[in-house]
Amino acid sequence: MSTKLSIIDGHAHINELKNLAEEFDRAKRAGVKAIIGVGMEVESNRRIMEIAREYPGFVVPAIGYHPWEIREEEIERTLAFIEENIAGCVALGEVGVDYKAKMKKPIQRRVFGEIVKIANRYDKPLILHCRYSHQRVFSMILEGGIRRAVFHWYNASLELLQEIVSSGYYVSATPALRYSPPHQEAMKEAPIGRILVETDCPVSFGGKESRPSDVVVTVEELARIKGMPVAEVAEATFRNSVDFYKLPL
Repeated sequence: MSTKLSIIDGHAHINELKNLAEEFDRAKRAGVKAIIGVGMEVESNRRIMEIAREYPGFVVPAIGYHPWEIREEEIERTLAFIEENIAGCVALGEVGVDYKAKMKKPIQRRVFGEIVKIANRYDKPLILHCRYSHQRVFSMILEGGIRRAVFHWYNASLELLQEIVSSGYYVSATPALRYSPPHQEAMKEAPIGRILVETDCPVSFGGKESRPSDVVVTVEELARIKGMPVAEVAEATFRNSVDFYKLPL
């Protein structure tokens, strides 16, 4: 893939990667201009911010509280940490509700409700995890007055997708476009102006752990599904990410 392309990996768990310098060099050679590093709890949030300081302008920090990581005894401490540090980050993520997670649904919704309040106080977008809870999460951010949000790795109903897009929110595409019919259908339906691209690395796709450089795969597959030139998809999604995260690129 030509490095003339400019691509942003909009969602990466880079704290879980080894050999960061090597991975980032490979990503840059593939055309990646920035990576949004996402956190899940206090420890990963700290690490994301640390990496962002080590790679200023290339790694951009987002901090969050993933529903998988909620522990009742840690809720207040984690929310306080997020509020203390969110001003220096571009987004709250990864956050949301997961109806297959072990944590009780009311507790997840309470935590997410607090996250929504923080997002409003600091005018930060939300990077949403909503496994089996897309409608609930959509309702909560709409009622909470959230203006900017992206539904990460969207593969839910096309009816809800229309509501999401009509409300001004975004959805994101991953390398799962190679093999996931629901994900393919959603991205085919979504307007290119409302799509961000990502890797969710180091999540495995088709048995292979992803890396930030694999965001090129996402762009290529999105172009194939939408019947658009790769360069056009790269340019559009790059612009979408810059606007969504308010990046100084």
